[in-house]
Amino acid sequence: MRKWIPALALSTAFISSVLAAPQALAQDSKPVSEKVPGTSVEFSPSVARDSQTHALAAANPVAVQAAATLCGSGYKLSLAEVLPDSRRFGTLFTYTKYVSGGANGACAVFDNNLGVKKHMKLKLCWTTCKVDEGTFLDYAGPVKFESSESHFDPACAVVNALMWEGSVAIIDRQKHVGACD
Repeated sequence: MRKWIPALALSTAFISSVLAAPQALAQDSKPVSEKVPGTSVEFSPSVARDSQTHALAAANPVAVQAAATLCGSGYKLSLAEVLPDSRRFGTLFTYTKYVSGGANGACAVFDNNLGVKKHMKLKLCWTTCKVDEGTFLDYAGPVKFESSESHFDPACAVVNALMWEGSVAIIDRQKHVGACD
């Protein structure tokens, strides 16, 4: 029995160190940024679990890159959503930017997918609202809100996307820019 105890203790120590090592490694490592295939646009960390945004972005890399370019450098894709449903009259793209010690930002672009001019409105709100409204063939926006205030979380900014056919709203969507906790 005495011969087995040191061997058992050594085996137990080895197994527990092997099982604990991946957790320690994961805690110390920084997340690897993932890019939208075929673009230089990164996904925001909050979009990691959003398979619809991943699929839509992968299928439309040119639109994702164009909207990101309108927002500016440092913005990462937080959401890509077909509106109002699978008919896809428009696509809402939202982006966030987090800067350590600088100005964080939220940005939105509302793509017109109908190929004809439509009255559109894109509104982005935090403590105030910024709006782009008019008749657009391509897109409404970008609208951006940037702040270095410590309580500003870009993902919690609220975006509204509206599109009308005459006097009837064919798209009326409100949501947070990203995953807001």
